[in-house]
Amino acid sequence: MLVYVVEVHVKEDKVEEFKKASIENHKKTIQEPGNYRFDVLQSKEDPCRFTLYEVYESEEAVAAHKETPHYLKWRETVADWMATPRRGIKHEVIVPAGEGEW
Repeated sequence: MLVYVVEVHVKEDKVEEFKKASIENHKKTIQEPGNYRFDVLQSKEDPCRFTLYEVYESEEAVAAHKETPHYLKWRETVADWMATPRRGIKHEVIVPAGEGEW
């Protein structure tokens, strides 16, 4: 299993639009085979900062996600709304270890 933590800093005037686009992406991503979680989190300290917490079964599931129409639409839609380039950090899962534990 793999976890990606993606840090996103959105321009202040695009926060609500970013949230709407990300919710749409979330709804479709959680239906993908190999996806265990896709959380969209907004900082309470800085509402322009978001964290996407993504859990996938495998590298193949991640690659498949990045080819879906909803991800490609999200990526293109939000690209100009970011105050800085998004930053993805890949993590190896220690626990929970099994699929049924998510």
